Amino acid sequence: MQSNPIAVIGGGPAGLMAAETLATAGARVDLYDAMPSVGRKFLLAGRGGLNLTHGEPLPAFLSRYREHAPWVASWLADFGPQALRDWAQGLRVDTFVGTSGRVFPAAMKAAPLLRAWLHRLRGQGVRIHARHRWTGWDESGRLRFSTPAGETRVKADAVILALGGGSWSRLGSDGAWAPMLAEKGVDVAPLRPANCGFRADWSAHFQERYAGEPLKSVAACVRETASADVGANAPLRRGEIMLTRDGLEGGLVYALSPDLRQALDRTGEAVLAIDLLPDRDAAWVAGQVMYPRGAKSLSSHLRSRLNLHGAKTGLLRECLGGDDYADPVRLAAAIKRLPVRLTGMRPMDEAISTAGGVRPQAMDERLMLLALPGVFCAGEMLDWDAPTGGYLLTACFAGGRAAAKGALAWLN
Repeated sequence: MQSNPIAVIGGGPAGLMAAETLATAGARVDLYDAMPSVGRKFLLAGRGGLNLTHGEPLPAFLSRYREHAPWVASWLADFGPQALRDWAQGLRVDTFVGTSGRVFPAAMKAAPLLRAWLHRLRGQGVRIHARHRWTGWDESGRLRFSTPAGETRVKADAVILALGGGSWSRLGSDGAWAPMLAEKGVDVAPLRPANCGFRADWSAHFQERYAGEPLKSVAACVRETASADVGANAPLRRGEIMLTRDGLEGGLVYALSPDLRQALDRTGEAVLAIDLLPDRDAAWVAGQVMYPRGAKSLSSHLRSRLNLHGAKTGLLRECLGGDDYADPVRLAAAIKRLPVRLTGMRPMDEAISTAGGVRPQAMDERLMLLALPGVFCAGEMLDWDAPTGGYLLTACFAGGRAAAKGALAWLN
């Protein structure tokens, strides 16, 4: 029989879902968060339209988690994308599938969903303690919290940590938990930026002219080098890229960020090969580039024959240099595979999410830490990664539910 509450530490989607799962099962739950209110990063994610999940078939959905797919699949088997939509409907939040396959609330906002959720949690008896920053354990195993009134210590029958990654520290995800767990013998992979921008050494002219411009309807892949014969047949992903003053960002860059990060780790440089005209094959592009242009300038020729202009031609000039840009054969090849050298990542605190965290081998199948029986982990603090598009949120919801079920099984 439960003698003390179960403590859930962290008020993001994973922590809130863990609290709901526990309370639904009849457990007493205390939820703690360091910030003045819960769900702050969740609300920020919904500022431009809350991308709750994705509507693609489950096999394709699972593939987005790459090498971590088998681990994440075990959580999604119980609470997948459709179950998440059904859960939202239970809060009277309708959802719809957009043209990109992404799933959004009908109101396109996170706040109504969060308000309804918190109302239900309080009705279930979940006690929420804001401004309680977790600082570890005392000598008797009690949880320690720093609060405006001073330190408080709490005894819990089980603990679920849902403390987030290391990005957006001003919203509560600062990664401060990592050394505390490592000191207890938990295997923690270093936190790294994910779904982030990457740096490039643009010229001053390019920065002034094209920063903030989008590259629409492009495709890209990651190469080991800029050499034309390395990775020439690598599969491409389609999407959009945003040019920034010091590099690239955007959905397509975020989707390829694991490969870019690994290339930087290996060689100190990553090469993003961009197809500026993915709807046209190389032979057609070559034919149009080499079509006699008469008195037209090359830029006018590219605009009239290939509808290539603006930021795309600016990037061609920036990355090719004058000689290659003026050579029709090299220019045509670059339009289909333009090598863009990237020299680093934007700071972790600017990233949408982080990679790294508690490794799978540090936990059992219930998401309980092997080094700390009775302590479970969920959400972005675990060592898995996913692109934007609803995949991050879905796995956080599902992981919180899985950790809560693991805690209930352990207590019973």
